[in-house]
Amino acid sequence: MKIRLVQTTADIQAFLEIAPELNRHNKAYIRPLNKDIEEIFNKEKNKAFRFGEARRWILLNDSGKTIGRIAAFTNSKYVNKGTDYPVGCCGFFECINDQAAANTLFDTAKNWLQSMGMEAMDGPVNFGDRDKWWGLMVEGFYDEPVYGMPFTPDYYPALFEGYGFQNYYNQYWYRMNVDDDLPPRFQERYNKFINKPGYSARHMEVKHMERYAQDFATVYNAAWAQHGEAKEITKEQVMKIFKTMKPIMDPRVIWFAYYKEEPIAMFINIPDVNQYFKHFNGKLGLLEKLRLVWMKYRGQCKKLTGLAFGVVPKYQSLGVDSFLIQSCGYFMQHKGWYGNYEMGWAGDWNPRMVNIYKSLGGSQNRRMVTYRYIFDNKHPFERHPVMDYGN
Repeated sequence: MKIRLVQTTADIQAFLEIAPELNRHNKAYIRPLNKDIEEIFNKEKNKAFRFGEARRWILLNDSGKTIGRIAAFTNSKYVNKGTDYPVGCCGFFECINDQAAANTLFDTAKNWLQSMGMEAMDGPVNFGDRDKWWGLMVEGFYDEPVYGMPFTPDYYPALFEGYGFQNYYNQYWYRMNVDDDLPPRFQERYNKFINKPGYSARHMEVKHMERYAQDFATVYNAAWAQHGEAKEITKEQVMKIFKTMKPIMDPRVIWFAYYKEEPIAMFINIPDVNQYFKHFNGKLGLLEKLRLVWMKYRGQCKKLTGLAFGVVPKYQSLGVDSFLIQSCGYFMQHKGWYGNYEMGWAGDWNPRMVNIYKSLGGSQNRRMVTYRYIFDNKHPFERHPVMDYGN
């Protein structure tokens, strides 16, 4: 076997092609867009390069055939709750069902991370935000993945654990049918707030996109500041995201709650673009874009996925979240627009979010694992601490 640093166009193509090759027998597999993977490793496109470095490799057998791949990265902004030593990351792992091959890939990532001063690695994760390519699937292999969801062969957990990775935390995914009635307390809280002066909920209007971009930034910065991840976002950054999303955005499923016209909560959902991308074999050229517009016009995507949910701390625990979600439900249920709703993932360290998903009536349909491997047994292994809501 031979490990090769990805440098040439041929190397990049081999890196991209190994994933669909290894998943070809699973009919539920949907190939990601090539450009979405490549932009992660593009210093001009990925802001994570401002805070770290990335490398990627392919593994060849003795005949020169690609049999695996891996990436490794450092990121000074990577949050490691309760960890006082430097942790790097690995991701985009693909490999034949062979422990020796997997070990070669993991050793390559480990050796590079050690050269960068790291003492452990978490993975498989993204070189960037946690909303995409985060964790290893251990349950849920036979349902089509939503966009950005890791989706890999079912023998991968054995390869990770055979190398010595340990379960740092579980990531639980929940789903429900769009037309399922929400629990009675949602309707009760809706009735409470709809009759309270000053409270309102409404979906986004594209013609007022700039205003909603500001509302998104206001809620996001207030709701996530308490998590200690310093994820401040500006209206301009949100506008850039909205403009990127515009071709697939459905304003009917993007909702905000207000008190006296001040934004206090948001419930952001998007159609699952994998329902379009599964027809494109990793490409998104002019023909694919035209086809996407046609499929969107015909309402061919029947699956929704959650993108962001948050309540300004001052209004948490009052029932505003239920009011907002039920407002969205009354507006869109039983109209045939969508059938299934994938809620995204919540870590086992965030029981409040897990309980929100359960309270909606969602059922767990997938589980991912973010693993940790500590180099040379320098530190005792400890699982990710449960979130302290008192902070």
